[in-house]
Amino acid sequence: MELQVIQSKIFGIRGCKVILDFDLAELYCTKTSLLKRAVRRNMDRFPG
Repeated sequence: MELQVIQSKIFGIRGCKVILDFDLAELYCTKTSLLKRAVRRNMDRFPG
């Protein structure tokens, strides 16, 4: 995936850079539900 495509999916909200869950799932070629499950199981690996 091109860098410009990825950068277009990053938004600035309250001074933080964020990417929406369905866009992140698309980048990893997985379903949103599976991505959310992986995050829930590994909360200590993700920032608050």
